[in-house]
Amino acid sequence: MTEVSTDYLSGLGLTAYSPKSSVQGDNELGQEDFLRLLTTQLTTQDPTNPVKNEDFVAQMAQFSTLTGIQDLTSSFKSLSQTLLQGQALEAASLVGKSVLVPSNKMELSEGQGVSGAVELSSSATQTRVDIYNASGQLVRTLDLGTLNSGLQEFNWDGKLANGSKAPAGQYEFRVSAQINGVTEALTPYLNGQVRSVSAESSDTGLTLSVQGIGTVSFSDVLRVS
Repeated sequence: MTEVSTDYLSGLGLTAYSPKSSVQGDNELGQEDFLRLLTTQLTTQDPTNPVKNEDFVAQMAQFSTLTGIQDLTSSFKSLSQTLLQGQALEAASLVGKSVLVPSNKMELSEGQGVSGAVELSSSATQTRVDIYNASGQLVRTLDLGTLNSGLQEFNWDGKLANGSKAPAGQYEFRVSAQINGVTEALTPYLNGQVRSVSAESSDTGLTLSVQGIGTVSFSDVLRVS
């Protein structure tokens, strides 16, 4: 319900009227109160000094604006909820599929490999992926060499530098490259299987539970395969 403050009503010369049952708060009145007070103003005004037409129209216009804003807000909330439901249906089809998402860590079982990618804004040289275990020890380096701009793939076979299988645990992926002669750290993207989809509210949006990675935003998905 649209509400009007008593400070606004006092400017209309309506402070003498006090509604009995529909007061919304100490300083707020509802739409019915406003209309009742406006009617009272018209019926009790001084015939020798009635409210000017311009003032009456201005009062109605201001109240209509307040009502319109409230209706517009309600419409936007409804639209947002509808869009969220549509996204939820779309995201539900991702369960069981592999998605490429920004992440530098992944939980892997023994000997399990992982594929990923790096997005380059321009060509790069000496591109590499350093892989660290949960203790922070470097266990493998993937030399990607010179790469062109765009999305470039990389794969780790799940083996350590000595050729043995990497034990189960969490691994961190750090990507670096020389771009225009300057070494830069780049954001790694990893592939993981979607386990579930959740839509808690229109504020938080849709989230995906990706195996080995955790919770990621639906809007962060770069590719589905």
